[in-house]
Amino acid sequence: MTRIAIVIGSTRPRRKGAAVARWVADVAGRHATIGDGVTYEVVDLAEYGLPLLDEPVPALFGEYAHAHTSKWSETIASFDGFVFVTPEYNHSVPASLKNAIDFLFAEWHNKAAGFVSYGVHGGTRAVEHLRLSLTELKVASVRSQVALSVFTDFEITDPTQPGVFAPGPHQEPTLIELLDEVVAWSRALAPLRAAAQPVPA
Repeated sequence: MTRIAIVIGSTRPRRKGAAVARWVADVAGRHATIGDGVTYEVVDLAEYGLPLLDEPVPALFGEYAHAHTSKWSETIASFDGFVFVTPEYNHSVPASLKNAIDFLFAEWHNKAAGFVSYGVHGGTRAVEHLRLSLTELKVASVRSQVALSVFTDFEITDPTQPGVFAPGPHQEPTLIELLDEVVAWSRALAPLRAAAQPVPA
């Protein structure tokens, strides 16, 4: 079984990411992804309550002092690949997502990731930063990317509200291509995950 997490990267109230993640999950559920044996699960950072990195030992050593870190570790370790749903904040990735990534180390290794981003510029600059950070953690990022514009893929009447998510018709085929790539790469990297040392508890 190949398990793919759809990670909501923003924890901000009234965020758009929850609706985007539901769309990703819906499309994934309707799409036969490269054979059988693939499951998708939404992972919402807001439900983990991770504080600003508070572990006394670097994540490289896998020695966790706090229950919230152990819970996060168990969650990430259980997946073979990821689809990150992320906005762009100030030309980069949300602090909540970068913080969650930095909490762990080995749990990310030898897995694949794709990106569904959104923002004024489609969130593309946030993804460029994410690709760099995840490469350091031995995560293979796929080429295809869904870039959602707040001007054309959302119906917004009040800029303080998330609005209605209404992706253009061209976005779903791109998402399907992204999902297929994430699954294919996650499976291709399975031998490396199997050969690696167990993730520390």
